[in-house]
Amino acid sequence: MSELAEQIQNRRRKLAELAAAGVATYPTRFDHDLEPSQVHARFDHRGAEELEAEPVRLRVPGRVTGIRGHGRVHFLDLADGRAKLQLFVRRPRLRPDEQQLLDLLDLGDLVGASGRLMRTRAGELSLEVEGLVLLAKALRPLPEKWHGLTDVETRYRQRYLDLLANPASREVFELRSALVRETRAWLDAQGFLEVETPMMHHLAGGATARPFVTHHNALDVDLFLRIAPELFLKRLLVGGLPKVYEINRNFRNEGISTQHNPEFTMLELYWAWVDYEAVLQLTEELVVHLEERLLGGEGVRWRGEKLDLSRPWPRYTVRGALTRFAGIPPERLESESDLRQELAARHLEPPPAPSYGSLLMTLFEELVEAQLLHPTFVLELPVEVSPLAKQRADDPRFVERFELYVAGMEIANAFSELNDPQAQAARFRQQVSARQAGDLEAHGYDEDYVRALEVGMPPAGGLGIGVDRLTMLFADRQSIRDVILFPLLRPERETGD
Repeated sequence: MSELAEQIQNRRRKLAELAAAGVATYPTRFDHDLEPSQVHARFDHRGAEELEAEPVRLRVPGRVTGIRGHGRVHFLDLADGRAKLQLFVRRPRLRPDEQQLLDLLDLGDLVGASGRLMRTRAGELSLEVEGLVLLAKALRPLPEKWHGLTDVETRYRQRYLDLLANPASREVFELRSALVRETRAWLDAQGFLEVETPMMHHLAGGATARPFVTHHNALDVDLFLRIAPELFLKRLLVGGLPKVYEINRNFRNEGISTQHNPEFTMLELYWAWVDYEAVLQLTEELVVHLEERLLGGEGVRWRGEKLDLSRPWPRYTVRGALTRFAGIPPERLESESDLRQELAARHLEPPPAPSYGSLLMTLFEELVEAQLLHPTFVLELPVEVSPLAKQRADDPRFVERFELYVAGMEIANAFSELNDPQAQAARFRQQVSARQAGDLEAHGYDEDYVRALEVGMPPAGGLGIGVDRLTMLFADRQSIRDVILFPLLRPERETGD
């Protein structure tokens, strides 16, 4: 029998003993006053004499994370994930059933304690216990005897253990929650309307990505989990809603890496009557606002280096960035044949269904992206990889689009929205041809979206920001799995424990 199995068996034996003695091992509720961290927040300033003169009696629940017995006196640590409160237990003052519970307690058990606040001789704020009740028996031990959980695979697969053992993990997810909350509040204040759009689509659209396929039994049709809400949100612009946004879950059937999870969260917004230049300004304002509210203006630190968020952020075209960061002469970036030669010279594989635009972006992604540490806008992306963006009037090979890079990651993507129905139909047909040539991420032909554009969509700018990656940036976490509570993992092999 393994050590873990033996511990579980021992805990089950204790559970049976408590149940046989009539103890309610999993009661339905515990009426309480404060949790341990709230006790400290409210009473840490009170000294021993004040607590003696003005007694404070409380009922406090929590998880037992420390047990220290000294004959007739026991000390328990009661934690709520943020802080722990010491319980000072005089054994003779407990009822017989409470004494039995004290004897059968294990680390990880959930209990409720009632009593009077005091300070020990060492000055530690403690609850002198007058009553003790079991709220849930933990049948499995806490990770590594509560000294921390360091195995990365276990942290991601059993997030509940990670949150129990690593306070820093909890802080990351509290930061993520605050980031979403502040983003929503800021956009609401700017006059944007939050909406919800479908998560199951008849046609996978709004981005170039491979979708997940599911089946609706009653309608007997295949559906796609959304890869982006874009086309539905822009239908709302047609319907007269000028500023809309959605904080949404997207699903893309792609590889898993430190920056990619097949299920992820995006902010997407659309703003009528403006172009991508206005959206660029909004993006700077939003990110700086979030840094000020969440990090207190202290600045973003990434792998020990403080990032410069002072505005305005640098701007490069894709070709300009390749010249600046990869040393490719401008004249070598003007033809498909030259791009193929540049890829070959660097032993890089061309993309499926290669075109001038896809070849150019492959060079950029391989040679430049990782070098963009401080916030940088990359503009003028090729039309072939931008089927929903408006072409530049001065060079129709490129579109009015930018991507924001920070810490070597693409954080945001935005463009002036294509609202010409005939041009959009032609782009869709080009995407269909690319798909037939082998590009499985190419866009399909969305007939209803073209029909909506024929009704008339105002000129507009759109923006997508990766919430997961932005959280990575603000929390200084190098893996997207660190900021997603339950990232996708391979099925776990059965161990028998």
